[in-house]
Amino acid sequence: MKIYYSDIHRRHNPPFEVFDGGQRAPYLETPDRIDKILTALGKTDWADITEPADFGLDPILAVHDPGYINFLATAWDEWIACQPASDSMPDNPVLLPATFALRRHPHKPASLLGRAGYYIMDLSACIVAGTYEAALASANCALSGAKFIAGNRINTSPLANRPSTAFALCRPPGHHAGKDYAAGYCFINNAAVAANWLSGKGRVALLDIDYHACNGTQDIFYDRSDVLTVSLHGDPNFEYPYYAGYPDETGAGDGINFHYNYPLPSGVGDSAYITTLEKALDIILDFSPKFLVVSVGMDIYKNDPLGKFNVSNKGIQGIGNHISKLGLPTLVVMEGGYDNRTLGKNIVAFLASFDRP
Repeated sequence: MKIYYSDIHRRHNPPFEVFDGGQRAPYLETPDRIDKILTALGKTDWADITEPADFGLDPILAVHDPGYINFLATAWDEWIACQPASDSMPDNPVLLPATFALRRHPHKPASLLGRAGYYIMDLSACIVAGTYEAALASANCALSGAKFIAGNRINTSPLANRPSTAFALCRPPGHHAGKDYAAGYCFINNAAVAANWLSGKGRVALLDIDYHACNGTQDIFYDRSDVLTVSLHGDPNFEYPYYAGYPDETGAGDGINFHYNYPLPSGVGDSAYITTLEKALDIILDFSPKFLVVSVGMDIYKNDPLGKFNVSNKGIQGIGNHISKLGLPTLVVMEGGYDNRTLGKNIVAFLASFDRP
C-alpha cells in the first residue's frame, strides 16, 4: 500500500493550546502522533512509504478562499514583524487571536489580530513558524494519494483487478478547516482538496469517521452534488465543533440530500457504531461513486483523551473491513487520534483490511 508522508510536518509544533475555560495545555496534535504510526507501519510487510509530489496552490485554491490561504502564508512573518511586547512574546511564540468573528457577514479588519480572529475559529488552530509549510505538505500527501488511486490498480495475484488504496499520513489534519477558516488543529482541508481533485475524474464519496464532526468538509461541499459527504461523529450538542454535524444539515442548493450526518451518543461501542456505519455505506453505494475518500480519526478509540466512544481495536478493524468491501479506489486521509500509545496499532488494524484479498 502506498503511504504518502512528508517530514515537513515537524515544522508545525506549537508549544500549547487553550482548552475550554481558558486552560493553557500542552498541544495534543504533536509530531509524536505520526512517529507512532510510522513505527507501526514499519513493522508490516505492505507499507510502501513515499514522499508526496508538489501540486502547487491551484488544487488548494479550488476549495479554499485565496484571502485565507494568503493569511496562512503571511501571518507568521507579519506576527514577528509586529514585535509584540516582550512579556507576550515567549521563547516559543504562538499566533492566537483573542477575539473571533461571528459568521454573520462580518467585515474583515486590516489588523493582523483582527484577521486572525476572522480566519481562525478556535484556540487550537495555533500558528507557529512552520505551520504553513507543514499544511502545504499535508495537502500534497492527500493529493499524491488521490493521483495514485485515480491511475493505478493492484494487478498482482491474488488481488488481480482490485481497486487501489493509498494512505495519506497527513499532519496537520484537515477536516475542521473550512473554505476560509482554520479550526481544531486543521488549516488546509486535505481530504476536501483531494476529493475535489478526484471529482474532475468522476463522482466522489467522502466518508468521515473521525470522532468529531467534519464541519470544514461540510462547509466546502454543502452545496454540491458531485461529492457526497457522510459523517459519523460524537453528538455536536455536547461535542466539538458544536455548531455543525446535526442530522437536519443535509445540504443546500444542488447539494440538498448529498450530505448526511450521523451524530452518536457518548459510550457507543463496536456493534452500535458498525450498525450506523452500515447505513452510511448503503448511502454511498446508492450514490455509485467512482472514488472513495475516508477521513479517518482514531479518536473513536475507547481510550482517546478527546473522544467518548467505546470502540475497541477489534472494532476499528471491523470498521476497516466494512469500508473495504465497497470495492472502490480508496484514499484514506489521516485526521485525529490522540492516544499515542495505541495510535499506530489502531491505524494498522484499520488499513490492513484494504491490503487483504
